[in-house]
Amino acid sequence: MAEMSSIPISKEGCTLMKRELDDLKKQRPEVSEAIRIAREEGDLKENGGYHAARERQGLMEARINFIESRMHRYVIIDMNTLGGEKISFGATVELEDAESGERKRYILLGPDETGFCKGSVSILSPVGQALLGKSEGDEVVINVPRGRVEYEVLSIEFNGPAFSVD
Repeated sequence: MAEMSSIPISKEGCTLMKRELDDLKKQRPEVSEAIRIAREEGDLKENGGYHAARERQGLMEARINFIESRMHRYVIIDMNTLGGEKISFGATVELEDAESGERKRYILLGPDETGFCKGSVSILSPVGQALLGKSEGDEVVINVPRGRVEYEVLSIEFNGPAFSVD
């Protein structure tokens, strides 16, 4: 099997992923009990409660397996140690659409934590990949669903953690 690639993640993102994993594991007995109770109601073909509980269990186990399969690949990055002139993990970037003049602001994070942070983009996404290594003033062409969009990099900042884990 090929070597699994590493997945960058902030300390805060890793904490939230571990918390989600723990919460899901704590729900296991409750879901198993719901299945047991529904099973005792008899005919499983017509038992909506049983099927709902089994579906919940399946989704929960799939999420547990997903998180566990990725945890050992995480490379934890301290957002307070980041800086530089070029766009990299943890950078907050301001872009201007060359055509419309519309401005956008993104923070580049790992793929497993972008859901926790509004305005974030995965460094593995097409947008993230196009931005990596660019500097202020650079032109960036990004292929998006509506076509090719050209942006100018207006600013690059490193502000520490993108979100809190409280």
